[in-house]
Amino acid sequence: MSAEIEHTESLTQAVQLREQKNPRAHEQLLALAARYPQDAAIAYQAAWSHDSLGLEAQAVPFYERALDGPGLPAEDRHGAFLGLGSTLRVLGRYEAARGVLRRGLTEFPHDASLLTFLAMTLYNLGESREAVRTLLNVTAATSADQRVQAYRPAIEHYADRLDETE
Repeated sequence: MSAEIEHTESLTQAVQLREQKNPRAHEQLLALAARYPQDAAIAYQAAWSHDSLGLEAQAVPFYERALDGPGLPAEDRHGAFLGLGSTLRVLGRYEAARGVLRRGLTEFPHDASLLTFLAMTLYNLGESREAVRTLLNVTAATSADQRVQAYRPAIEHYADRLDETE
């Protein structure tokens, strides 16, 4: 068996174990990350594993490695931006979280999940007006509620004019 096939099969097996919440997954992903330190996909899965175990601080360098490395598929890059931004926010590293989430939005413009986590981060930074504006725009753009959609133009208009009165 070639090294590349073994590498792919090992990662696939570890991801399946992680999805099954099998504790062996974390050990396997750490071993793979040590063996293949430049592999962005492995780093991303190791970060995800740390996060799912509540080991947020240990997840950060793996998320960073995943985003810095080449070849991470778009869906996983999106997940890495979201995971890293969210993790940094939970750790109280709000400025860093804002930077990561905004960087993610340059690659995934108007992404509702990135915008929602950015809004939470903005709130933590004391930027309540911008946080509410962001959430109003996400709600207007993504809600399937007929009443919200009926008022979408007004919601979007007032999102930028929260302090205005007639």
